[in-house]
Amino acid sequence: MEMKDHTTKLVTIDDYDELFKLWNSTEQSRRVLNPVDDSREGIERYLKRNPNTCFAAVQDGRIIGVILTGHDGRRGIIHHMCVHLEFRRMGIASHLVSLAEDALKKEGIQKVFGLVFADNEAGNLFWEKQGYSLRTNLNYRNKSLNEKIPTGK
Repeated sequence: MEMKDHTTKLVTIDDYDELFKLWNSTEQSRRVLNPVDDSREGIERYLKRNPNTCFAAVQDGRIIGVILTGHDGRRGIIHHMCVHLEFRRMGIASHLVSLAEDALKKEGIQKVFGLVFADNEAGNLFWEKQGYSLRTNLNYRNKSLNEKIPTGK
C-alpha cells in the first residue's frame, strides 16, 4: 500500500515500541493512555482480537502515523489515531481512517465511532471533516475495573 513517499502496513506487536513513542509525542495522545490497556500486553491482546483493522503509516522505516481500530462484531471503534507532528496536514490521517473503515466494512461492520476530548479542537475538526457527526444526545459513561486505570472526569 503506497501513499506518496509513505507506505502503510498492518500494525503488529513488533511495532509497539515505536507506537508507544509516537503516542507519547503529543499531549492529546499521551493523555488517553493508561498503564494497563496501552501496555505491551494490552496492545498485544487488542491486536490479536483485531488483526486486520489497525494500520501504520511508515516513512523511511519509521512509523509516522497509526490508527488502532477494532469492533465487537456489531460496532467499530477507533482508538489511538495519531500522526507525528512533523507529518500532519499531508493526508496521512485521512488515509489511515479510510483504510480502517474499509477493513471494518470487510468484516461486516456498518457503523463506527470514536471518542475525542471536547477540548481537542483540531481533533474534533478533523473528525467532522471525515464525516463523523457529534452525538449530543448521549452521555458517555465509564467505569474502571482495575485500580491502575483512572476513571476520568
